[in-house]
Amino acid sequence: MVDMEGMFEWKPQYSVSLPSIDGQHQNLFRLAEELFKAMTAGQGKSVISTTLDRLVQYTIVHFAHEERLLSQHHYPDLASHVAEHRTLTKKVLSFQKDFDDGKVFMTVEVLEFLKEWLKHHIAETDQRYVPYLKERAVA
Repeated sequence: MVDMEGMFEWKPQYSVSLPSIDGQHQNLFRLAEELFKAMTAGQGKSVISTTLDRLVQYTIVHFAHEERLLSQHHYPDLASHVAEHRTLTKKVLSFQKDFDDGKVFMTVEVLEFLKEWLKHHIAETDQRYVPYLKERAVA
């Protein structure tokens, strides 16, 4: 049984000590929570599709912002960070297309994927650039 309580809850350990990035990460959690609530409330496909679209578009904007910041400061692991962004973007866009085409449904498994991705990417992958940016007085 999947624990639904606090599925998309922001936690202080996710902070990267950069207000712009933390704010965007918090918005990603908020949008994912909206998607979760729309699904569990039995909202129609159009409401879920609109919410999913907002999450996808915001994710793309966030990735671009993060990549610009890391590029400006010559982050040495930028290529692999960007590659992870591209992989996730491709997966989410593919899922969104399949959902809009009626090939897949919004399921707990999809929400679990989003939760695990958000937690992993923010709590692990993004945390790797924090010391580098702090050394440069960015964070």
